[in-house]
Amino acid sequence: MSELKVEKDGTHAIRTERELNAPRDLVFRAYTEPDLLTRWLGPRRYTMEIDRYEVGDGGRYRYVHRDEQGNEHAFRGVFHGDPTPDAMVQTFEWEGLPGHVSLDRAVLEEIGGGRTVVRTTSVFQSEADRDGMWDSGMADGMGEAYDRLEELLPALREG
Repeated sequence: MSELKVEKDGTHAIRTERELNAPRDLVFRAYTEPDLLTRWLGPRRYTMEIDRYEVGDGGRYRYVHRDEQGNEHAFRGVFHGDPTPDAMVQTFEWEGLPGHVSLDRAVLEEIGGGRTVVRTTSVFQSEADRDGMWDSGMADGMGEAYDRLEELLPALREG
């Protein structure tokens, strides 16, 4: 399993990179099919429920993570353009802090040998918003989600 590489530079952006042991078509399915997304997105300590997931230009999404005590963390956004492995662009907003929206872009690059590199860029409205997301545990949460995705991908190869 590879490690999540994270770059937080002097801009309003956070960039990440993670190599996965699967072809990009399977990784793309895991990003765009709601029943697969609920199996990997977010830390293990949460369950995930999708209220809506309308993949396509202008489509909206909303999902909720719940912990064992019933606390909820809801997220929402809008897709910009039709998602492809070459570019998935969407806004991202935690409902607990409305108005602080990032624009996220993910690119899936097949690197041969059935492996894919996922590169993301999250652009925030300010450095303060970027730092707030970073300080909330973004890198740990993403790293754990990608670990879960890596565990899910072999089942998609077989099925």
